[in-house]
Amino acid sequence: MAPIPITIITGFLGSGKTTLLLNLLPQLRAANPTYKLALLKNEFGDVAIDSQLATSSAISGVQELLNGCICCNLVGQLSEALAELQKSVTPDRIVVETSGSAFPATLAMEVNRLARETGNYTLDGVVSVIDVENWKGYEDTSYTARVQVKYTDLIVFNKWESCDERRFDEVLDRVGDLEVDIAWVKSDKGRVPVDVIFGVDGGLARTLTEEATARNEHGHDHSHDHQTEVEVLSVTLKGKEGSAVSSVKLMALLNAAPKDEVYRIKSVLTASSTVRSSGEDESLPTPPHPSQRYILNWAFGRWTFTPLADETAEHNSSDHAPLRMTLILARYESTKWTKKLESGSFLELDGEDKGELIVTKIS
Repeated sequence: MAPIPITIITGFLGSGKTTLLLNLLPQLRAANPTYKLALLKNEFGDVAIDSQLATSSAISGVQELLNGCICCNLVGQLSEALAELQKSVTPDRIVVETSGSAFPATLAMEVNRLARETGNYTLDGVVSVIDVENWKGYEDTSYTARVQVKYTDLIVFNKWESCDERRFDEVLDRVGDLEVDIAWVKSDKGRVPVDVIFGVDGGLARTLTEEATARNEHGHDHSHDHQTEVEVLSVTLKGKEGSAVSSVKLMALLNAAPKDEVYRIKSVLTASSTVRSSGEDESLPTPPHPSQRYILNWAFGRWTFTPLADETAEHNSSDHAPLRMTLILARYESTKWTKKLESGSFLELDGEDKGELIVTKIS
């Protein structure tokens, strides 16, 4: 059989990697209804969230690597995960979606190594997604954000629609400061033509070898900056069967979280009443609402609630608890946010039983 093409999608926290991926599916199915796309997803924290969203969106197969980084302490699991997807799905293509902190060059080298040793894969290219609205801010402080852009075959500029041309030009200038000549494209609200993302024939990605580790882009900087740029809290809210999270308190958290302290909030939860994604008209009447299971995805002050379909098998990492949440924070913010959450101001069950809240720092 021909080697399975692998596309790596990377980008800093909240840039829109999963949205980009999910917008490729309708295009693929329109061209070939039997096309099978598999996903290997690396997530911060100890709960699978984006991968459940992908599973509910007709991706043929999903493997997830949790609570670590696919380019360093989880890299040894890459071979096994790819092999499992190949065996269980026989996909036409595999997308490896990294966590927001991954170094794409290190991951590309590992895929190249597996391709040489097994003959089962070929690295098609590395795609980096940039959030135009916020990249100028976090690029200043994040070594990882700069490396993700420097070692890539294609840049997708996302979330540019709400910015003026000056902001976009500033981001282009900052990318230019990295002294790399990389093709780029603007997304249309997270959508890019599939033939632009797949088939980039990434020359840079495939030529990366272990020799690159001799350069200072990796090595010490990787261990020092890469693992300490963010802090991660794992949150569990326990309760009796049928318990639901107070939607009023939860919405207060989403509105109050400052984006210079909180980079991402991801959760699987049961809401007590109707919840609204950011930007929805709050003056509209709230319809009757049975307790509903949702996937919450919050990034830089904007969020979406996606109902978890009844037929979707929930990942055992969330285990039907009223709430399982991952908060990805800026450095030195975990202690403050642990106290805020434990105060009961934002997360509790609806009704007399407020539930048992457990907040754990995991990185």
